[in-house]
Amino acid sequence: MTVNREIGPGVFSVGVIDWDRRLFDELIPLPDGTSYNAYIVRGDEKNALIDSADPPFAEALLENLTELGIDRLDYVVAHHAEQDHSGSIPAVLERFPGAKVVCTPRCRELLSILLDIPEERFMTVEERSTLSLGGKTLEFLYTPWVHWPETMVTYLREEKILFSCDFFGSHYATSDLFADPKIIYEPAKRYYAEIMMPFRAIIRKNLEVVDSLEIKMIAPSHGPLHDDPSFILEAYRDWSSEEVKNEVVIPFVSMHGSTRLMVDHLTDGLIARGIGVRRFDIAVSDVGKIAEALVDAATLVLGTSTVLGGPHPNAAHVAFLANALRPKTRFASIIGSYGWGGKTVKAIQEAIPLLKVEVMEPVLAKGLPTAQDYKALDRLADEILKRHQELGIA
Repeated sequence: MTVNREIGPGVFSVGVIDWDRRLFDELIPLPDGTSYNAYIVRGDEKNALIDSADPPFAEALLENLTELGIDRLDYVVAHHAEQDHSGSIPAVLERFPGAKVVCTPRCRELLSILLDIPEERFMTVEERSTLSLGGKTLEFLYTPWVHWPETMVTYLREEKILFSCDFFGSHYATSDLFADPKIIYEPAKRYYAEIMMPFRAIIRKNLEVVDSLEIKMIAPSHGPLHDDPSFILEAYRDWSSEEVKNEVVIPFVSMHGSTRLMVDHLTDGLIARGIGVRRFDIAVSDVGKIAEALVDAATLVLGTSTVLGGPHPNAAHVAFLANALRPKTRFASIIGSYGWGGKTVKAIQEAIPLLKVEVMEPVLAKGLPTAQDYKALDRLADEILKRHQELGIA
């Protein structure tokens, strides 16, 4: 779907909405679709396209430019080399042979590799350098690891618009141009969890860069725009902080019911102790929801059946995912059931070397949980409460 809309004097949204996409990177579920936002900034002397679109939507993007009456394009600003933003650049350069790709030196290297763009078509920019379009000034700010090493953002000084690429985005297909905070909070948090959370410390540094600007609008590369920047900025400060909440996330898989009985008992025990619980049956749950729950939970308890002497593959996948996302979770434990033995605990602990967590005593039952196993789960609930109280969150 193609839509042209003016977001400021001489500034237009020209991206496309991908209503039907349900998987990103062959990994991330997209329950609400997504968009590939691109923007035109028209100056008195020159025109600039900010980002492009995923390759299958190249023709739609070009159609948008035609409908807007863009017959000359001087610059294509490439914030980030990943193809959902840059993939249509070759088609744009073919249509506009005089256009230059404006990017960081590292982005130039990646675009050369990924898209085979000729060296002479690039114009690299340094940190805080500017580009005048005639009455419109683009200022470029480096924001590495949001979420690739080459990423930058662009600030339109006159209109005080921040074109933020993946920063502050959301995978959310909508006809609304601007974000409703009540609706977009969850998609934006999920997006942060899946894409930004591994770089939490760097995100905080890049927020300082953004805070140096007077911003009236944030225009990301996915999802609706923010005409109330304070909402999304405050959310990012919260998510990227080291503050955790009095919550336990319990992803679990139970093959024959024993692990589920243990999860039920622990869930009830935690609730009785005033601790919030987010639990997920891994077999039917969206991994994006699990990632979102991990953004600010203090504790992770992974429940798993035993398969051939080790954790269930679905539980192992969640452990791998948590390790990759590196949430600020402080504590972790493992509960589950086995038949004749195995190395479930050792395998899961080896799968999470990047998690900076204190691992509490696991609880593994042989077959159906016994009265002793339930007492061990009660002790685990007590230990979680104690740790949360020590943090001052319970």
